[in-house]
Amino acid sequence: MSLALRQHFEKMIPLSDQEFDYLLSHFTTKKLRKHQFLVQEGDFVMNDYFVVKGLLKAYHTDQEGKDHILQFAMEDWWITDYQAYFSQSPASLTIDCVEEVELLCLSLQNRDKICAELHKIENFFRRKSNSGYIALQRRILSLLNSNAKERYEQLLQQYPGLFQRVPKTLIASYLGVSRETLSRLV
Repeated sequence: MSLALRQHFEKMIPLSDQEFDYLLSHFTTKKLRKHQFLVQEGDFVMNDYFVVKGLLKAYHTDQEGKDHILQFAMEDWWITDYQAYFSQSPASLTIDCVEEVELLCLSLQNRDKICAELHKIENFFRRKSNSGYIALQRRILSLLNSNAKERYEQLLQQYPGLFQRVPKTLIASYLGVSRETLSRLV
């Protein structure tokens, strides 16, 4: 588990063995089975999660009971309900496991501590946040400006491996279309 995290950080910042050991000491581990909940709407969100193994989805369920998937997270990605995590308020999202998962968990308190003590870690998280904002903006613009077929093709181009791991009903929910519409696009 620790090797995956080290490689992830070192894509952006160099770390000595001592710095990495210190960083790693602030994480805990968690393993969940397929279909298990990591976060449920209304929960307090204590951690940001780095995905070592497996696949998760973050979604919101509307008043009619329809799920709207905001994000998938696979190996080498981070996932949480960021609004709840940073504001220490109840979750507005649900996150569950599409596959069995292994996670490294970082509390907000530990994140703040290591960022205050190691400038390069703060820089890493700033850069990751910036990348996340850019991805979110692209996703919103795609939903506003692209038709279902274009969104499907964009997703296929960006994350071709996702289609072998995720049922078509979940892909349809992520794209904002019905399962029947997705079947016509494929």
